[in-house]
Amino acid sequence: MHISKFAAPEILFGRGSLHQTGECCRRIGANKVFIVSDEGVMAAGWVEKIIKVCQASGLAYELFYDITSNPKDYEIEKGVQRYQFSECDAVLGIGGGSAMDAAKAIAILATNGGIIHEYEGADKIKRPLPPLLMIPTTAGSGSEVSQFSVIVDSSRKIKMTIVSKSLVPDIAITDPQTLVTKDAELTAETGMDVLTHAIEAFVSVAATPLTDVQAKNAISLVSKHLRSSTASRTNEEAKAAMAMASLQAGLAFSNAILGAVHAMAHAVGGYLDLPHGKLNAILLPYVMEYNFLAAPERFGQIAALMGQNITDMTAAEAAKCAVYHVKQLASDIGIPQRLSDIGFTEDLILPMSQAASEDVCLVTNPRDIGIHELEMIFRKAL
Repeated sequence: MHISKFAAPEILFGRGSLHQTGECCRRIGANKVFIVSDEGVMAAGWVEKIIKVCQASGLAYELFYDITSNPKDYEIEKGVQRYQFSECDAVLGIGGGSAMDAAKAIAILATNGGIIHEYEGADKIKRPLPPLLMIPTTAGSGSEVSQFSVIVDSSRKIKMTIVSKSLVPDIAITDPQTLVTKDAELTAETGMDVLTHAIEAFVSVAATPLTDVQAKNAISLVSKHLRSSTASRTNEEAKAAMAMASLQAGLAFSNAILGAVHAMAHAVGGYLDLPHGKLNAILLPYVMEYNFLAAPERFGQIAALMGQNITDMTAAEAAKCAVYHVKQLASDIGIPQRLSDIGFTEDLILPMSQAASEDVCLVTNPRDIGIHELEMIFRKAL
């Protein structure tokens, strides 16, 4: 029988769950917490809230928020120096994927030493990390429950994907209330990131019954609620649904891994410093078109999960229906349709295909894919 593993943190979910932060830090043995965030989350007031909750539990803290939207290797170095100097004993990441990925990377170097580049790829972390607690403020990255950290190598202008069970946080706190401070564009892009995680995990060669449950639920939640979440900051039902979708998609892809969409988005995002969710949203339908031959039934199921009646369709028709509705959703919420709309040019196709071909996410793509196929997809998406 095939053996599968499913790694997940302890999860607190629901309105007001932020207030449990101090008690959770105490439970994982923290006395002084290293809080990692970014300017945007600071401005939205969430960091201040977390600091108050931590202080109420008698915790000391150090705050580090010199993180940009695609966190860079030199930002991590700076963070590690601050961590060591401050004598903290736990790491708390609060923000979108950038802040949480940076928090994980700082934690790696805090106990394992060296430079972050040495950990690129799978299972390079040898020593246990400090206790990790993550609080997402976007319904997007799923980093609060995943075994991934993605950091930009600034000299190569490429995103390094670090994968290790050690990166699964001890505790994840998802409070849907944090989503009300996001603008429509960020809501749309991060929401499409959720859909990409769920779809890539569902068709991954490493998918299992445990990851399927999470991925399928995430696909249907995004299809039902992303439009209304993008349309209104105060739609509580939509925010809670998208927070749950992000969490479930995170659990799915952390364990089933991803595919070509992420490999390609990592390459372009590292080079052009563009929003990850936006790149995923543009590339997703083109990669689905390429991949559906490998698992037509699964792609047909995606159409059904998106609310389409596929009863009288062939497997291929249902798969094409899924691609069409992913494109339609992205278009409805204002995502550009082509890479050329966001500054990607033809001369980048070859170097980006080369970079994507070396990304660890390709390993679990359902259809065999090499540089030539990647070039072809980039060309179609241009």
